[in-house]
Amino acid sequence: MRRIIVAAAATTLIGSVVAACGTTSSSPGGSGSGSSPAVSAASCSNASIQKDLYTKGVLTVATDNPVYTPWFEKNKPSNGQGYESAVAYAIAHQLGFKPSQVVWVTEPFSSSYAPGTKKFDFDINEISYTPQRAQAVTFSNSYYDVQQAIVALKGSPIVTHHAAADLKKYLYGDQVGTTGLTYITNNIQPTQQPRVFDTLSEVSAALEAHRIDALITDTPTAQYMASAQLKHAVLVAQFPSVGEHYGLLFHLGNPLVTCVNKAIATLKANGTLAALQKKYLQIYLTFPTIQP
Repeated sequence: MRRIIVAAAATTLIGSVVAACGTTSSSPGGSGSGSSPAVSAASCSNASIQKDLYTKGVLTVATDNPVYTPWFEKNKPSNGQGYESAVAYAIAHQLGFKPSQVVWVTEPFSSSYAPGTKKFDFDINEISYTPQRAQAVTFSNSYYDVQQAIVALKGSPIVTHHAAADLKKYLYGDQVGTTGLTYITNNIQPTQQPRVFDTLSEVSAALEAHRIDALITDTPTAQYMASAQLKHAVLVAQFPSVGEHYGLLFHLGNPLVTCVNKAIATLKANGTLAALQKKYLQIYLTFPTIQP
């Protein structure tokens, strides 16, 4: 049985979003490295996209359970608080939906990018675009560009010894299927096989129990974990950008992505995404950058 939460509120910032639109890109990148045919305002009207919706009359948005600050707040996606919740409502506004017409459903992270039909219009859950995932699902353009960071316990060797050669010595853990796990394997290339867990909560528990030396996740999540979620944890440093970005996830070939990309382009152009990043993410982003 799928869990459904009907939205009851949205942030006041969303109400100020302008409904202006422009041509955007079909490429998965944040800057639009490809091009797509111009999309008319009429073709992205609320009436015209009804045929592409999972359930007519509402926008069905998926995410995991539980969800965490700063992407969501109080484990309640429908409250419009947290960066990803606010972005979802801002996109819904661009598509002509009222907050009460946004329906939230639960989709585990590890199954979100699996092939097959989807019981939602799009999933927003810090899902990074990768060419491999894009063979099974469709991604929107970037709504957030990502850097990975190290979380460890205070006093552990990695906190003070994290030169490139040192990083290879530690035992890492991460959630299955994540780009953090891929970063460990491909970029850090540790001498010990990283431990893999089903959820980020299990990774965090392993860190607190000293079963792993460190975990790797995106910088805002890492800083929240270190500052508010885990006792005695610290964000050690972040890594240089490798072009990773988060995109909304759709079933493969879903035509709705064209209008959502148009909405994202508008939210970038009118400053809404920048304002939401400043509101929800700014305090999590200023940390030293090290080489893997």
